[in-house]
Amino acid sequence: MLTVQERGLPCITLKEATIRVRDRFILPGTSWEIRTGEQWAVLGPNGAGKSSLVKALTGELPCVRGRITCHFRKETREAVGYVSFDLQEYLVAAEDARDMGHNGLEGRLKVRETILEGFCDRPADMGAFNRIVDLLGIRRLLDRGFRHLSSGEMRRVIIARALIRSPEMLILDEPFAGLDARSRKTVRETIEGLIAGGMQVILVTHRQEEIFPWISHVICLKNGRVFSQGSRDEVLTPENLKRLYLREQSGTRPGLDRGRALDTAFGGTGEIMVEMRQVTVKYGEAVILDCLDWTVRRGENWAVVGPNGSGKSTLLSLVTADNPQAYANEIYLFGRRRGTGESLWEIKRRIGMVSTELQARYRRDITAYDVTASGLFDSIGLYRRLTATQTEQVERWLGFFGIADMAHRIFTRLSYGERRMILLARAMVKSPEMLVLDEPCQGLDRENRRLFLDMVEMVGSRTDTTVIYVTHYESEIPKCTNRILRLEKPVWSLPS
Repeated sequence: MLTVQERGLPCITLKEATIRVRDRFILPGTSWEIRTGEQWAVLGPNGAGKSSLVKALTGELPCVRGRITCHFRKETREAVGYVSFDLQEYLVAAEDARDMGHNGLEGRLKVRETILEGFCDRPADMGAFNRIVDLLGIRRLLDRGFRHLSSGEMRRVIIARALIRSPEMLILDEPFAGLDARSRKTVRETIEGLIAGGMQVILVTHRQEEIFPWISHVICLKNGRVFSQGSRDEVLTPENLKRLYLREQSGTRPGLDRGRALDTAFGGTGEIMVEMRQVTVKYGEAVILDCLDWTVRRGENWAVVGPNGSGKSTLLSLVTADNPQAYANEIYLFGRRRGTGESLWEIKRRIGMVSTELQARYRRDITAYDVTASGLFDSIGLYRRLTATQTEQVERWLGFFGIADMAHRIFTRLSYGERRMILLARAMVKSPEMLVLDEPCQGLDRENRRLFLDMVEMVGSRTDTTVIYVTHYESEIPKCTNRILRLEKPVWSLPS
């Protein structure tokens, strides 16, 4: 707990700071002071510079003009814990690299090792480890492979990874994305407990509803500059929020030729597209799906809901033919049973996909245009020349989503939300028979969420494309949804 003498002292000071992100300078002339006892939210739309700002606080991005001064008792990298999508993607990529190494499965890290990686596990530290594990409700995950966790479970694990190092400040970049309602409540209560114990918190978000009462100050960013900052009451005015998210663009958004881009015209026959009979998926002793029966017919639009770890992403991996356990189960995709000689690419060409896992697979420096075009061929990267018709398709979808100006930027250098919008265009560029969306609004600001949900509504209600939509937010379930699948955790996979 902070003493009266400590409260209000400078913690981090930015004075006329300009940040370099590779070959770009952003946030020019930014001044911002964080004092002890203050809890800040960093708010703004996609691409505003929120993540770049907090990365500069950690020393991950350089300050090229002005200065950033940290007043911690220890080195900044030890004093500041940072939890982000980028860290989650890095850990997943590291697991993939271990898979490709000589150690194979033996090289994979368990959750316990992921939390303690690079940290001394002396007995005293293990006491803190146990408290943090119980606080976040992840004890049952400790002996699971990190790679086999759901996105929400991964988020809680990397929060534990940050806390075990006893930071003086904790930066949480979109910490609630991918979490179910119960997990969001757990993480929120955990943060409140940390603040009560003297922890300084900076929360990065684009959701106004996530600025909880314990947030005392807000800094808003827009178009790579500070838009407003101060106490929450001074900043969170209706006028400020309206201006913050108002799109500054001339004219109207380029229109979409719906007849050409969306009309799949398969006739709405009600034929079976997906059929699963008594499907069971296990990883070691952990049961993910238990004797599941599920049938999806053409013309149906499904929402798949359930808590973290209930098997939603695993279910989708069976649908998209990415899970090898499909061969041990009775699963039919587009009329053919898996394992009877069907081509993997014949399945994939009929499905459009958006997921955090897919986003993490694009690690090379390729343009956003090429990422979008790769959806035509279901590849990670573009390896062939486009025809005139294919070029027109790519440009049409980039224009519809209002992201044509990003086309020639490097995909990995875009903000998380901007990358997600590019993947939406990638999924739709081939007008798929089935659109599979795993938490597609994760990382999107309010305007882009609205745009995307409108798009899904149009696809689901005006075409024969079947939509399968996974979300933890009931408010984000598209109106075109006419079926719901609710998954629960198998009884013997729950903690005793």
